[in-house]
Amino acid sequence: MEFDKECDARNLNCPLPILRCKKSLGEVEAGQTLKIIATDPGSVKDFQAFCKQTGHELLQLDQVDSEFTFYIKKRADA
Repeated sequence: MEFDKECDARNLNCPLPILRCKKSLGEVEAGQTLKIIATDPGSVKDFQAFCKQTGHELLQLDQVDSEFTFYIKKRADA
């Protein structure tokens, strides 16, 4: 999947992956896609809840072994 910026949150535990994501989302334009790579299993529920609460769109979630990759589209009015 195409993305505009990548955020590496590997080897970080909650709440650091979300905090890194928020910072990176501030560095992309509305409608652009952020790729986040995390290894914390709790990040799956965390990012789903984060997107639901903030209005950003979780486009895709992939898992390879213990690594999770999230693609989040920044909401248009952010």
